[in-house]
Formats: sequence, C-alpha cells, structure tokens
Amino acid sequence: MMGDTYQAIADGMAADIASGRLRPGERLPPQRAFAYQRGIASSTAARVYTELRRRGLVAGEVGRGTFVRAVQTPPRMALVEPAGIAVDLELNFPTVAGQPALLARSLNGLIRRAGDLGASLQPVGASGTSAARQAAAAFLARGGWSPSAADILFAGNGKQAIAAVLAALVMPGERLGIEALTYPLVKSVAARLGIELVALGMDDDGVLPDAVMAAQRTAPMAAVYLQPTLHNPLGTTMPVHRRKALATVCRRHDLIVVEDAVYAFLIDGPPPLAAFAPERSVLIDSLSKRLSPGLTAGFVVVPAALSERVAASLRTGAWLVSGFALEASVRWMTDGTVQTIIDAKRHDAAARQAIARDKLAGLAVRCDPRSYHCWLVLPETWRADMFVSAAARRGIAITPASAFAVRAGHAPNACRLALASPAPIVLGEALAVIGSLARGDPQTWGTE
Repeated sequence: MMGDTYQAIADGMAADIASGRLRPGERLPPQRAFAYQRGIASSTAARVYTELRRRGLVAGEVGRGTFVRAVQTPPRMALVEPAGIAVDLELNFPTVAGQPALLARSLNGLIRRAGDLGASLQPVGASGTSAARQAAAAFLARGGWSPSAADILFAGNGKQAIAAVLAALVMPGERLGIEALTYPLVKSVAARLGIELVALGMDDDGVLPDAVMAAQRTAPMAAVYLQPTLHNPLGTTMPVHRRKALATVCRRHDLIVVEDAVYAFLIDGPPPLAAFAPERSVLIDSLSKRLSPGLTAGFVVVPAALSERVAASLRTGAWLVSGFALEASVRWMTDGTVQTIIDAKRHDAAARQAIARDKLAGLAVRCDPRSYHCWLVLPETWRADMFVSAAARRGIAITPASAFAVRAGHAPNACRLALASPAPIVLGEALAVIGSLARGDPQTWGTE
C-alpha cells in the first residue's frame, strides 16, 4: 500500500462504499490512525479524506469524525435527490424559482456591449469603483443606519472578507473573542492565522457584555467577532439594548468589533453594531446567500482608521473581487434584481420553517421563523455523534453542535439543520425521518 497514490486509495474506498463493505453511517478512523493502518504519510491520508468528501462519499469535519454517507437510499424512503446525492441538511445554498433567468436578464446589457464587458474584465482594487461603492452603501443600509461609500471595500466573497479582516486586525498570538458557538470557518481561519479564540458566554439575546469584560480582564483581546443577526447556528437576533451595551463595553476596553451580517438580509432587523460604535466596528456581508456562491462579491464596511490595514490584507491575501463579478453585482443591486430575489427567499425561508415546525413538532427546536436553519436539541437518550451517524445511514447529512463549539468538549447535545438546499418535498421527507429518529430509541437505529 506504500506505493499507492491517494487517488488509488480513494478509488478503493469508493468501491468498498459502493459494495457495502463500508456501510452508510460508519465512522472512518481518525486520519492519523488511517495513515498508520495503511502505511502512508499523514498528508496522504488527509488527501484521501479530502477526495472522498469531494466525491460526496463521506461527511464530517475535524473534531467530530468522518462518516460514510449514503450513496443510495433504501427503497422504502424516497429521500435521495437526482444522481444519488444524499439530502444535504449541512449547508445552506438557497435558490428560488426563476432566479437564473432574473440574473441573466440583468446581465444582457453587460454581455452585449463590448465596451462595458471589456471594462468589467479589468482588475479592480480593494476599493472597487465609485459606482460600486455608491451602490453598496445604499444596498447595505438598514435599521436607520447607512454606511459611507468611502468606508466600503470589496472581497471575492464573504469568507474571503472574514479571512482578510481577521488577518489585518488580529495578529498571530493575539486573542479574538467569539461566541461560544460560531461559524466553523472562523475557527479554521483563526487556526491558520495563529489567533487564539476566546469563547464568550451567551444567553438568548447573544453574547453577554459581562463575558466580554471578564475575558478582557483575563488577558487583552484584540477584537471580537459576532453574528448578532440570525446567528449561525442558533438563529437568534440580538436586540438593540444588547447591541448598545456591547458597543459601550468594546469602546471602554478599546476592542474592535467584527460583525458578520451574512444572514441579515432575511429580516428587517435592528441596525448593525456599527450604528452604535462606528469608529471601531467592521461589518462583513456578501451576496453569496442572497444570490449564489458561484458569482458573488463580499463587502467590508470599515472605519477610515482601519481601512488601509484591511485593504492591504485583501491585496496581499489575493482576496480581491474580480471586475466582472463586481460589475455584475452593481447591476443586480441597482436594477432591483437582488431585492426581488431577497423577497422570494424570505418567503421561501418562512415556508421551509413551517415544514420544520410540522415535521419536528414536539421536539426541542430553537429557530427564528424567518431563518434558513434551526437548532435541534436532542433528547437525553441520544448523543449528537450517534444521531449524525443514524441520519447518515438514512441518506441525510446534518451537523452536530461540536462543529460550532469554540472549546472542544463543551458542545451541547444538539444539531443544526440547514433547510435551504433540498427541494421542499425532499426537505419534508428528510425532516420527517429526523423527527422519527429523535423521538425513537437509539438502541434500534441500526436495525430498523
């Protein structure tokens, strides 16, 4: 086996999955153990697991294990979408009917006029164009708050914006305050940048100001990263009084506030933290959830004192938006296309939440009826890792709380259910299975 490439090993495992020798829901060994068993380098084992995930054959993340996904669904459960893909309740990629046609119609003029198209194919800097800054400033305004066009920078997407901002504002070895349950990407970015994460206590209104002060007394933090609107994974929205209190604490302790507003478009919510502490607040947003992750732009609203640091990070990290994506985004924002799709997605999210309420009735579910995800607190009879495995055996991919927990071993016994990706009828079938599992006896889940 020493001479096998990672592709050959992945092909062999794919055959084992197809034949049933590796069964859906079965946990694969940790990568180090797998490398030892196969007599290969740890880096080769990592490439094997990455390839299996790319093929959709396994699911999981570092810290919670890797599980075989169902390739085919048992005949009695019509849960698999076309091409044998398992039902994805891990990731949110909302798309509404007619969306591609709307986007295409908006781009007709750009594509047909050679001059406009040629201009859009030129590189742009972190500050984009004047038209883009003006459009973004009007587009991002909410709750009585409106950013200055001069304060807006652009990234390729929201993820790149997060990486660029953290790289610019939190140096290696410095501490970043963060909600105890948070967007998993931020954990990965922080690890790569050498940033120490500090889990901040929360209640139903979001991060506790006292938790920020206590963490700051222990050792200084450079910044805090928060998702105050439709928090991922909990779905909560921080009220205005808590936002004001956090702004006061951050100003008192000279902390930068990084606000991730990626889901804020789904509600007519309160103003961002930048409305209460503009001199120290950085707001990150994007068009990825509003439109599509395939062609998007990321926005960074940053005060003048921090602007050059963030702009330099965007440039050196190769996180800049492309000229074509920026020009397309400007057209979509200014001609009403984005707003039309937002309105449709708000209706879609509410309809999917209604399906979840019906199929998960009687269970401990935490959600906002306007969001695209919900938080399922499991009965004491279940452990989250076992529940994820049981769902995987039935062709359904879900995410346990451990993926969101900042501190290992401090995850609640819960799972996040992402509602946006499957067709509504498939979503209903999948949630019915999830509900049946949660109400059932885990001792029998493998033999039903």
